[in-house]
Amino acid sequence: QLQLVESGGGLVQPGGSLRLSCAASGFTLDYYAIGWFRQAPGKEREGVSCITSSGLSTNYANSVKGRFTISRDNAKNTVYLQMNSLKPEDTAVYYCGASWACGPTMDDYWGQGTQVTVSS
Repeated sequence: QLQLVESGGGLVQPGGSLRLSCAASGFTLDYYAIGWFRQAPGKEREGVSCITSSGLSTNYANSVKGRFTISRDNAKNTVYLQMNSLKPEDTAVYYCGASWACGPTMDDYWGQGTQVTVSS
């Protein structure tokens, strides 16, 4: 089955860190740009970060710049999102998506999501 699988979410206190993983199953991520998106209750889905297939280019939403870092390890067929200095407003379900290029919709492949809750 061709799919993306997110992991690494959980409950963390404000100021804490989490690392999310997006692993591909049944296909290789080498040729795909990978984006992280999030959706909080009652809000629209928003793009968080994206990394090109080469890994040479990344982009971030203004709300996470300087706090989140996206990276990829093609040998492990996995993309990561390191999240530091987490804030309550980062609480959401985080999804990863794959497509040929970074963009607002990256649903050639899509994961089931992982919950991130930032709360004291």
